[in-house]
Amino acid sequence: MTYKETVNFLEKSFPAYHLLGPAAYKADLSNTEQLMEHLGHPEKRFRAIHVAGTNGKGSVAHSLASILQFSGLKVGLYTSPHLVDLRERVRINGEMISTEEVVEFVETNKHYFKERSLSFFEMMTGLAFHMFAVHQVDVAVVEVGMGGRLDSTNVVHPDLSIITNIGLDHTQFLGTTHKAIAGEKAGIIKEGVPVVIGETLASTQPVFIAKAEAMHSPITFADQRYHVRVDSPMTDERMMDLEIKQGRSTTYSHLLYGLTGSYQRKNVVTTLCAVDVLRTVGYEITEQQVREGMKHVVSATGLHGRWEYYGSQPDIICETAHNADGIKSMLDKLRTLHYERLHLVYGCVNDKDYPRILHLLPPDAVYYFTQPSTPRALDVNILSKAAESTGRCGLVYPHCKQAIESARLHAGPKDVILITGSIFLVADAIPVLTAKEEEK
Repeated sequence: MTYKETVNFLEKSFPAYHLLGPAAYKADLSNTEQLMEHLGHPEKRFRAIHVAGTNGKGSVAHSLASILQFSGLKVGLYTSPHLVDLRERVRINGEMISTEEVVEFVETNKHYFKERSLSFFEMMTGLAFHMFAVHQVDVAVVEVGMGGRLDSTNVVHPDLSIITNIGLDHTQFLGTTHKAIAGEKAGIIKEGVPVVIGETLASTQPVFIAKAEAMHSPITFADQRYHVRVDSPMTDERMMDLEIKQGRSTTYSHLLYGLTGSYQRKNVVTTLCAVDVLRTVGYEITEQQVREGMKHVVSATGLHGRWEYYGSQPDIICETAHNADGIKSMLDKLRTLHYERLHLVYGCVNDKDYPRILHLLPPDAVYYFTQPSTPRALDVNILSKAAESTGRCGLVYPHCKQAIESARLHAGPKDVILITGSIFLVADAIPVLTAKEEEK
């Protein structure tokens, strides 16, 4: 099979949550455990750092991978979903694995995959762990797909577990309260393995403490350890000062982070706290390596879609915010920009709380409603009617390309075009935007 044929085979043969939603979700680790045995237990052949959370886990995972790369380690990185190419999910020192490796892995194991009725994510987890073992990575940073306790990635025994934060997302699977969701994500805490919690919430803190105590795991709340100073003006919005809360002495002065947005401060705090804990379990990481890793996180790991610029006059920005908490953080960032008018290209999938999200969006923006190219997409006509009921009216386009072209046509040079609402919408937008850039 060619690589294209292999990808088509995978997408047609195995249920994928990013395409089908609930029908592809499996709340069971048995398939993955049997797959690991079939593959010779690759998950036992590399050290790991396990990252869960509602928002921020991707940014933290990429940041840690970058720092570890700059510390001289060979680093695997497993994230999801992908934007354009499924190989984005499996990287080694920032580089995607080869198409040949994907084809060989699938051809060797496809009969097993079909016999066991694996999901797409289970198969991809097997591919990632197999590749990390084959390439003999020193450590793999592994991002949880959903939840934690029953996620396929939860077969690793890491050096450190991280839970960035808790928000109301995937409630049909994980529970409808912060406490219930925290209980699912706390499932990645392993016996004796330290855990870092990014954000302290009154409703979830007791859940994490109880689980950590039961597992004899040292627990650290990152926002109780580090504080980001915002009272000193910086020439670059990506630069920040961080202090240890006890003693108030500046620990990282003028730290430059490769990702923008005030909401990234939480991810920086979580990442730096994780580095501190990693040092206690034998990782040798210098301050300079932290600085280089944080500064070059995008180029070192191939991270895309986090407040990423794709044009100017007007500014064109892609942001993968897809739930209420993510949208709120995105809007905080938007308020720091100076522009004449906001043009918002918006589309989402059908299992998100879009009525709540629509109420959060700016009422004075110019809207271009569309839908991502996935079976999970919320029909744009349903979205448009729901938006109209909140006073947010706009034009309707069945395809992202049409929406972007219309926004480009109507936006002035001092305006902003923001494309958001779904990871899959951003995935559709990137080829359109990069094609436009190549034509110039």
